[in-house]
Amino acid sequence: MKMNVLALTTVAAFTGSAMAADLPARYTKAPVPVAPAFNWTGFYIFGGGGGGLWAADSNSQTFPGAPVALSRDQRLGGSGWFGTVGIGYDWQFGGNWVAGVFGDGQFGDIRGSLTDSFNFVEGREKLRTSYAAGARVGYLVAPQVLSYVNGGYSGSEWSGTSLSDLGPAGGPTLATTNSFRRDGWFVGGGVENNLDIFGISAPGLFMKTEYRAAFYDRATLSENLAGGIPSGNAVTFKPWVQTISTSLVYRFNWGGAPIAAKY
Repeated sequence: MKMNVLALTTVAAFTGSAMAADLPARYTKAPVPVAPAFNWTGFYIFGGGGGGLWAADSNSQTFPGAPVALSRDQRLGGSGWFGTVGIGYDWQFGGNWVAGVFGDGQFGDIRGSLTDSFNFVEGREKLRTSYAAGARVGYLVAPQVLSYVNGGYSGSEWSGTSLSDLGPAGGPTLATTNSFRRDGWFVGGGVENNLDIFGISAPGLFMKTEYRAAFYDRATLSENLAGGIPSGNAVTFKPWVQTISTSLVYRFNWGGAPIAAKY
């Protein structure tokens, strides 16, 4: 009798375990939340403004194109404001690295003095436009914040000047110089971040702040009398320009949708 009871108990235990294995689970553990995956790869456009300074090494010369009879070295300078627009493309790689290419232009009024100290005349010289094409590389210090450096080609367009007496009273125009263009190169860096970090819900909209220093080739500016007749005097001009700008950036591909969790 005891053997029969033991056998029935064993059969019941195995049968109950098998039935329990076939029953569906009463709940499933919720997946762990996954942070949004932000994607920096794609095209972007930007526009903004800023301030700048230029400085130029200069000297006064006589008889340009021939041996210099007289020369006096000096440092010139100017300051002002500008607007900027541009377009670019970035690639995100290796997790947190971003590299890209871009082009932009700056349009404004960064002006200072052009002086021929030997002939005691002075005029106003103005950087009218500059433009650049280059590359940048940066690191994501946060998923929505890029710190970067950049560099490349830069061109510039400068105004002509009307030179008058250097004395306090000034006077009529004594000579003029023509407008000119100079090529060079630039280096810089900045920070770009999504506006979400300021609590502004604007997918794809960013802000960047950038410093840039551009260095240009030397120009020799002949001084012309009335009717464009060369006076026999010239001023050399080798400028470099520093700017700081802030721009709004729109990234066409910006995401932020969470990746589906596996569980």
